[in-house]
Amino acid sequence: MFYRSNSDGNGGETTWCFSQVKGTLEDDVTEADLISCVEFNHDGELLATGDKGGRVVIFQRDPASKQCVPKKGEYNVYSTFQSHEPEFDYLKSLEIEEKINKIRWLKRKNQAHFLLSTNDKTIKLWKVSERDKRVTGYNTREEGGRPRDPARVTQLRVPTVLPADLMVEASPRRIFANAHTYHINSISLNSDQETYLSADDLRINLWHLEITDQSFNIVDIKPANMEELTEVITAAEFHPTECNLFVYSSSKGTIRLCDMRAAALCDRHAKLFEEPEDPHARSFFSEIISSISDVKLSNSGRYMMSRDYLGLKVWDLRMETKPVETYPVHEYLRSKLCSLYENDCIFDKFECCWSGDDQRLMTGSYNGFFRIFERGGGGGAGAGGATRRSELTLEASRDAAARPRQPLRARRVAATAKRKKDEISVDCLDFNKKILHTAWHPHESIIAVAATNNLFIFQDKF
Repeated sequence: MFYRSNSDGNGGETTWCFSQVKGTLEDDVTEADLISCVEFNHDGELLATGDKGGRVVIFQRDPASKQCVPKKGEYNVYSTFQSHEPEFDYLKSLEIEEKINKIRWLKRKNQAHFLLSTNDKTIKLWKVSERDKRVTGYNTREEGGRPRDPARVTQLRVPTVLPADLMVEASPRRIFANAHTYHINSISLNSDQETYLSADDLRINLWHLEITDQSFNIVDIKPANMEELTEVITAAEFHPTECNLFVYSSSKGTIRLCDMRAAALCDRHAKLFEEPEDPHARSFFSEIISSISDVKLSNSGRYMMSRDYLGLKVWDLRMETKPVETYPVHEYLRSKLCSLYENDCIFDKFECCWSGDDQRLMTGSYNGFFRIFERGGGGGAGAGGATRRSELTLEASRDAAARPRQPLRARRVAATAKRKKDEISVDCLDFNKKILHTAWHPHESIIAVAATNNLFIFQDKF
């Protein structure tokens, strides 16, 4: 897939334009409506969101939008269902939220779709299927479903199948519970499509999709004395093609690559990816902002992207010493770390994603801003800057929704008091409007951005 550069470098218009927004654009937003995860399926025909109220909403690509020239990225609601309910652990006197932490699609094998969803403790496998026919002419029950008196059955009828209105049904096929002491932060399907991993703060478990009452602990970093705890697991993911490899990141800013062929318990990593810290730049906030909130392997499996509080790093799996590319996301916030610590924003966990061809990266920021970086042939900062790359700041806002099909205007933030006419001051940023969850269509230039209770869909006009 060919992607064109989409930034003029001066905060001008881009080739990205608004396509759709899902959800109400009202000021009154309930906590349960906040979107907590976004995920395209493997062909991009379906897009799923989970929210803090435990609901999963699935959108389907509009068939007519694919026939247009150029194609449009438009989606309609396909199915909505309640995935998780609030629970209470009476043994630990702990309330378990219904919030959906992650959604992962299985590759399609038949007419039905399957996905995994998880809250803090329980993972569920859902089957989403269509039904557009109904059976009539039963012998043992009435058309309404009530059983018939056998004495009144005087003749046998052959049931017939008739067309009916399309109905989309979501049914839970497996429930994987009671395997995590701490909150689940990641689930990842293996390339074999038979197993998957789930990770919490201190352990990673390996599951088989057909076995719900047993999992294998493959990583355990819990110390014998919890007072000696120095780091926690923040994210984990399987390699896209090698079923024996997986990576997990930590709050210390390290990423470990593990090989399940080496041992049943992967307490020893095969590779450790860590960037040496500059002792002159160390501060009270260094350990907090170096914590990795998300890690994603590229579709090719050669590279790996990690997101810490201030930026993105791209690693080559063959080089552990330092990242090959570094992309500052909001470096202008470095001078605001003290106030961000006081309002707890410094602990926000931003996610990141790759484009389908691994040439562009996307992640979120504050004030409704999200960033798109074009790798430019691997010439990012930290790789010597051999090739000029482009970077772009866009905004998911009502203003964008008011200008459908019009190119978005690139935004710029002024880190100092002096600012240009089209720039916004760092002191004017709204830290309540945070873009934590984003997703990129696997084959096309269509992106989904979750902004509080709204799902914005943008597309590259070219």
